[in-house]
Amino acid sequence: MYNKSDIELKVAEFLLQIKAIKLQPNNPFTWASGWKSPIYCDNRITLSHPQIRTYIRQKLAQTIQEEFGAVDVIAGVATAGIPQGVLVAQELGLPFIYVRAKAKEHGTGSLIEGEVVEGQRVVVIEDLISTGKSSLQAVEALRNAGLSVAGLAAIFSYGFDQAEQNFAAAKCRYHTLSNYEALIEYAAEHSIIAQTEIELLTKWRLNPAEWGQEKLTNQAS
Repeated sequence: MYNKSDIELKVAEFLLQIKAIKLQPNNPFTWASGWKSPIYCDNRITLSHPQIRTYIRQKLAQTIQEEFGAVDVIAGVATAGIPQGVLVAQELGLPFIYVRAKAKEHGTGSLIEGEVVEGQRVVVIEDLISTGKSSLQAVEALRNAGLSVAGLAAIFSYGFDQAEQNFAAAKCRYHTLSNYEALIEYAAEHSIIAQTEIELLTKWRLNPAEWGQEKLTNQAS
């Protein structure tokens, strides 16, 4: 049995090392939602690094076995969850399917691609959890297709309260290899960020929408 906190810190180290995660508390990014954010995460970069890709694949497979038990199929969430899901399905020797963001507008009009067998027990694979909205749309699609969703596994979570609430409301368990708290802990211990930056990062995590507004107000004044 592996120490889960060690895995959280190791994945955080890898993501920072290859710049899949970038921290810029004093020069924030702008998300598609309009939120100002001191962090940007693109876990697709892990696919370009075989050693890290292998570690993540193995740990996601281990998480599924330990947290969800026996499953029949792995489902990826389009688009970033698809390659991670394929790797995990290969590791576990299981069939793979994926859920589109929206149904095809031609041909079969499918929302789920691959062979779907009603009653199968499935684990959903994501690369990143923010609010959980897109992930839970995929969960709902799988349930509507007659599959039993055991839960969801992902590489990283921002740890937003909104995600916790959304997953609880959907009655869907989820586990991630690493998270925002582990990331900040690793970055602080290895002097990747300064103490003043830690405070900014902590405030953002507690209230990301308001944090962005505060930054803009301070800059204007």
